[in-house]
Amino acid sequence: MLNMVKYIRDYYKILGINEFADKKTIKKAYKRAVLKYHPDKNANTKKHFTLINEAYTVLMD
Repeated sequence: MLNMVKYIRDYYKILGINEFADKKTIKKAYKRAVLKYHPDKNANTKKHFTLINEAYTVLMD
């Protein structure tokens, strides 16, 4: 169980927000991160971009 909590916190870290963020803040952070790390802008960020999408999906669920 402890590992799961740490894993979820990492999603918040990926988006650069704290664990008390509301849905609006999560969405805003996601949009900011997507613009910054989109693979079309920077070819070396594909893995991070995938993590951003995963974080958003999990946190918005």
